[in-house]
Amino acid sequence: MLNWDDYGKEENSTPQASPQVNNEVVKQTAEAVAEEKSAVQQPVETDAPRTNENIGEGSRAEAARKAVNEIDEAAGNEELDEMMANAGRVQVDQKMMINCKADLNQLVPFKYDWAWQKYLDGSANHWMPQEINMTNDIVLWKSEDGLTEDERVIVKRNLGFFSTADSLVANNLVLALYRLITNPECRQYILRQSLEEAIHTHAYQYCIESLGMDEGEIFNMYREVPCVARKASWGLKYTQEISDPDFKTGTEETDKQLLRNLIAFYCVLEGIFFYCGFTQILSMGRRNKMTGTAEQFQYILRDESMHVNFGIDVINQIKIENPHLWDEQMKSDAAQMILEGTELEIQYARDTMPRGVLGMNASMMEEYLKFIANRRLTQLGLEEEFTGVTNPFPWMSEIIDLRKEKNFFETRVTEYQVGGALNWE
Repeated sequence: MLNWDDYGKEENSTPQASPQVNNEVVKQTAEAVAEEKSAVQQPVETDAPRTNENIGEGSRAEAARKAVNEIDEAAGNEELDEMMANAGRVQVDQKMMINCKADLNQLVPFKYDWAWQKYLDGSANHWMPQEINMTNDIVLWKSEDGLTEDERVIVKRNLGFFSTADSLVANNLVLALYRLITNPECRQYILRQSLEEAIHTHAYQYCIESLGMDEGEIFNMYREVPCVARKASWGLKYTQEISDPDFKTGTEETDKQLLRNLIAFYCVLEGIFFYCGFTQILSMGRRNKMTGTAEQFQYILRDESMHVNFGIDVINQIKIENPHLWDEQMKSDAAQMILEGTELEIQYARDTMPRGVLGMNASMMEEYLKFIANRRLTQLGLEEEFTGVTNPFPWMSEIIDLRKEKNFFETRVTEYQVGGALNWE
């Protein structure tokens, strides 16, 4: 019976000549094989250059070979040499948020550990819209008496605004901020945020498609519904100029333009414009209505909270490194932008909630938005605007700030992490 040990021994054993075989014949055969093997191993000497016979003269492959042979390595290093400024390897102190001349391709050493940590945290909490069950939402949406007309308006208006808003944010990140922020670990987070914005847009589209809504109506709301159009228009004016490929920072005015963009998108578009709609949808979920849509929004809100925190950290770091930008005029502009955004969101609340619904009304939402506005102002080192306002929806803070426990067999945990990042302690 054969086994693997015997197999190896048989393969490597020296064959024994059979008694019937002539020893002289065996010897002659072995010598012939050795001569043939030696001939194969000897290189053939020739004066002609070695070429690949499969590459014909005038072929595309020949053109590619010539192009590669003509590459000037020195020319490719000119831009890098300019960034390095003959300083050798990048040192931590050379790294800056904007107008940095150090090599942007060198990720480490980190200067802003918080940016890298946010990238890791975002990556650990990856999710996809299809993972959330929308069956109950579909049944409720299609039933005649499942939702009131006011509740239906809220669902449609929010899907209409957010499906466009996250696209605006993504465009700003990809077309402007990634190019103008000159710190590699922050760029790494911006790439992660761009992916998350794409997932959010996908989530809204998934809800719209699942519920069988009129996609043309929902996706064109930012043009056709005034309270939605005003918010989108306000955000767009802060990205149009800096998204021009020819726009460059480096002067006080252009640096301030970038700073205004960061405040507009992180403190207002993501830091204020999202809060009315998210509170409405999550309140609906708390009443066991549109639970799938509410769960999508809950995942998105967790992402957006991290986006806002990242953006505010970037803004404050730019202020530290460029104190001349944060003059009295810039402080006034920043406060004005936050207050304009608050007023636009209050108008949106009044439009989407002309009557009380879901245990809330426009007046309660107005106080909540003023509470959020005060928070944004103080995060930038500015004075609060609204005295005595409180948070009428404390459960929103729990959703945003606290780790929530859920019955895993009833629904997915909102503190979901990919397998490699799970902590089972």
